[in-house]
Amino acid sequence: MSLTDLKRRKKKTPKTQVSIEDFIEDANNYAFGQPSVVSQTRKKLTAAKHKGLDKHSTKIYKHATFSLTEEAIAKLDLISSKSKIAKSRLIRILINEFAQKTEAIQSQIIESNDD
Repeated sequence: MSLTDLKRRKKKTPKTQVSIEDFIEDANNYAFGQPSVVSQTRKKLTAAKHKGLDKHSTKIYKHATFSLTEEAIAKLDLISSKSKIAKSRLIRILINEFAQKTEAIQSQIIESNDD
């Protein structure tokens, strides 16, 4: 194995499937010299993809290890897949939401959850 094998490689972007109607509409747009519908949706997808965690971000993230129940992991997976938000970001959001509640409400939440 050489050092070039250890280089990070960019992940391949998944090809989005295009409906027949969109394909035909895109061909018509091309024929009339108008912008492509498909390329516009791809630009939106790539722009949305770059909103994630950035190495050069001003926020400093620290790796942490947590112990979660199987049920909690399943719920987190479900929420993450439905919302298309990373699990680590979801946990940060939930922590922030919990921290903004009053101590009385926090106590009620803690007492009502038996882990």
